[in-house]
Amino acid sequence: MALYTIGDLHLSLAGDKPMDKFGESWKNHPEKLREGFSTLGEDDLTVLCGDLSWAMNMQEAEADFRFIHELPGKKLILKGNHDYWWSTATKAYKFFGEQGFDSLEILHNNAVIWNDVALCGTRGWFYEEDHGTEHDRKMMLREIQRLEISLKAGGDREKIVFLHYPPVFRNYRCEEILRLLQEYEVRRCYYGHIHGRGIPLAFNGWVGCTEFRLVSADAVGFVPVRVL
Repeated sequence: MALYTIGDLHLSLAGDKPMDKFGESWKNHPEKLREGFSTLGEDDLTVLCGDLSWAMNMQEAEADFRFIHELPGKKLILKGNHDYWWSTATKAYKFFGEQGFDSLEILHNNAVIWNDVALCGTRGWFYEEDHGTEHDRKMMLREIQRLEISLKAGGDREKIVFLHYPPVFRNYRCEEILRLLQEYEVRRCYYGHIHGRGIPLAFNGWVGCTEFRLVSADAVGFVPVRVL
């Protein structure tokens, strides 16, 4: 029983959302994802770091979530900035139940305990004091609060954090999130959001006691990354 992660599946199986703006590697990417998951077992768990479907509502997203459900193992999902289908976790669980998508669980204002390790996380947000709007500031404060709720829910266990937005990127640092990761002694943080030409600019390394790694689908060759 192993733990994996990958982000930004960007599925659009019921629509026609071109992915070539992210680069040639996205050609036939659902099949690449299917192949990438093919070595996982039914007892394995994969954390999906947001931007799962381009759909605008749950009904439009049905084909995408059926695809995700049929991939091997359990999946723990969190929200990304393009997950417009998301309204509330309660509505998402209701939809998953109606469709029989019992391999899907949600990471949102909670922690999920896996082999006595607390899996924590939230979407995150980009906010720069000099350029951000009041809306951006409010969204960031809300995401910081959600992350702390998740970390507290993990109790005294070892904690691994999963985000959609990177808290460190080029000259950008979200000091509030970095402070929480240090305070709760988080050793590993995985994130998505960055694609294509941005991948070489992404931060993979240590800040304080925390190691960061980009796991967006094209950054990891559409193959889930083994965490534990």
